[in-house]
Amino acid sequence: MVTHRARELNPDDFLEPAAEEETQERDPIIDIFRKVDAVQDDASEDGDGISTPRAAALPVPSEEEQWDTPDQEGGTESTDGATTEAEAEDTEREPEAAETTEVLDDPVRMYLREIGRVRLLTSADERKLARQLEGGNSKAQSHLTEANLRLVVSVAKKYIGRGMALLDMIQEGNIGLIRAVEKFDYRKGYKFSTYATWWIRQAITRSIADQARTIRIPVHMVETINKLMRQHRRLLQEYGREPTPEEIGLAMEIGPEKVEEILKISQEPVSLETPIGEEEDSHLGDFIEDRNAPAPADAASFQLLKEQVDEVLHTLTEREARVLVLRFGLEDGRSRTLEEVGREFGVTRERIRQIEAKALRKLRHPTRSRKLRDFLE
Repeated sequence: MVTHRARELNPDDFLEPAAEEETQERDPIIDIFRKVDAVQDDASEDGDGISTPRAAALPVPSEEEQWDTPDQEGGTESTDGATTEAEAEDTEREPEAAETTEVLDDPVRMYLREIGRVRLLTSADERKLARQLEGGNSKAQSHLTEANLRLVVSVAKKYIGRGMALLDMIQEGNIGLIRAVEKFDYRKGYKFSTYATWWIRQAITRSIADQARTIRIPVHMVETINKLMRQHRRLLQEYGREPTPEEIGLAMEIGPEKVEEILKISQEPVSLETPIGEEEDSHLGDFIEDRNAPAPADAASFQLLKEQVDEVLHTLTEREARVLVLRFGLEDGRSRTLEEVGREFGVTRERIRQIEAKALRKLRHPTRSRKLRDFLE
């Protein structure tokens, strides 16, 4: 007795009809089943087969002023006489509270009212308090700090609109002021306000870099972006047009790829809920394509195809329909092998192949295949 071992067929073998029906044309029925299988497979990878749109942050370039950082690190313990007279006059002039109360909200007005009660110091007063501070007089430290709180407000006002509330910037600037009080050396001969301005400015700009953005950028990268923006402005004035990444890279001695990377990092996300239109009755997200979701036309076409396939399968016997469903993965997108289907039915692989071939022959009949041919186009 000679036993024949059943050969497991490749899915491409199913394109070949029975010996008596051999043809050189591609079988449209198999194409239909594979089309359903492919779509079903994509759906199974998404879990429940429904693609949920994900809100993606849309990056847009930020204003270049957001990247201003102090030209001099506040960490230096002294400031030389290089400060120009114009800068000295600007920093030494401490604003009156009445100058800002008209445009600021109530919490700021209350704060200005409180700090306005402290008398401003003369140069002699600053030197006297600094000498007392060297001796460990904590009251002198508090007095020197409180008398210069208005200087912090003067510096913080210049950074309004950079992504942080004014009161937050004032508090950060106060930290820089305290640091300046600790580091001030009256023997250098310059006024305290000139020296403290650098510490206050550094504290505010660092806090903006750390806290003002939705996605934090390291401070060193903020400084790099600031340099790039300065080169961009310079080249724009020089050439009278927008400079290319190659030109900016040449000026900064970096490659154009690095320039594009820096520009990409500097982009700031925008909420998809941003109102659009004069009446603000729509949102930005309504106009952005979700490439993860199927197009409505494709979804409708697939649903119609699935219904037609189900209708055609109901014309077969229950076992034949089940074999095709398992072999082509029409339920979950995973095609089973002949051996897997055979184990489910308790028969050999060869028997499953015969059942499948018989079912496909039935589906090739014009009365059944006519309903599916339109979906091949």
